[in-house]
Order: sequence, then structure tokens, then C-alpha cells
Amino acid sequence: MPLSPLDIHNKEFTRGFRGYAEDEVNEFLDQIIKDYEIILREKKELDEKIKTMTEQMNHYNSLEDTLQRSIIVAQEAADEVRRNSQKEAKLIVKESEKNADRIINEALTKARKVTIEIDELKKQSKVFRNRFKMLVEAQLDLLNTDDWDHLLEYDVHLTEIQAHARSEEENDSSSESTTY
Repeated sequence: MPLSPLDIHNKEFTRGFRGYAEDEVNEFLDQIIKDYEIILREKKELDEKIKTMTEQMNHYNSLEDTLQRSIIVAQEAADEVRRNSQKEAKLIVKESEKNADRIINEALTKARKVTIEIDELKKQSKVFRNRFKMLVEAQLDLLNTDDWDHLLEYDVHLTEIQAHARSEEENDSSSESTTY
């Protein structure tokens, strides 16, 4: 067990012949006691600081372990999120490709239908054009016939038309009376 300041203070030396001067030894011992007390106090303070720092170091080591575990968990979570995002992105791309294929197929089908309708309309327009041309040519042929010249040669007077109209009225009225 180490010496305490009290041990130093209470230490008694035996006296010898021609020994040391007692006052000088006592002064020196007093100085040693003071210095020793200071050293012991400083040691106690340092021990307390060491204890506090050891506790803090243990706390920080615990925090460091917790942070490292948290970082590992966060990295794993980030990896999982990244994997899920990649899976979701692939699904979205596949779905988009399916939709694009469907839209393209629908557009091609509609384009084919429109092409068929256009061809049919072209055929109908050719038929209509030919019929209309034939109709116009037939009408031109009628206009170019000599029948129009014969009509201009007829000389019918107003009295003949009136007489003809009266005779038809009489025929109509006589046929009505016989019908009853």
C-alpha cells in the first residue's frame, strides 16, 4: 500500500550520533507532504477524468457500433429500394412495350381499313364518273338529234290548241258520268 501524507508526517526516525539536523529534516518532510498531497489530489482528479473519459469512450463506442449497424441497415434498405425500383422500372417498361405494340397494331389495323375504304371510294368514283359521263353523252346525243328541228317546223295555232283542250274536257266529263 502506498504511503499517505499522514504516514510521512507521523514517521519518526531514530536518532543517531551525528545525525541530520532535525529542523531541516522536518521542513523537508513538510515540503514532501505538501507536494505528495498535491500529487495525490492530481492523481485522484486524473483518475476521475480517466473514469469519465472511459465512460464517454464506452458511450461513443456504443454509439459508433449503433451507427455502423444503422449504416448497414440503411445500405441494405437502400439496396432493397434500388432492387425494387429496378424491378418496377422493368415492369413499367414491359407494360409500356405491350401498350405500344397494342397501339401500333390498332393503328395498323385502322390504316388497313382506311386504305381499303380509300380503294373502294376510288372504285366508286370511277364508276360514278363513267355513269355520269355516259348520262351527259346520252343527253348530248338527244340534243344533237333531228327531233328538235321537227318541233320547230310545227305550226300550231292557238285556236287549234283551245279546240283540242275543249274536246278533251268533254271526253273527261262524259266518262265521269258513265262511271256512276
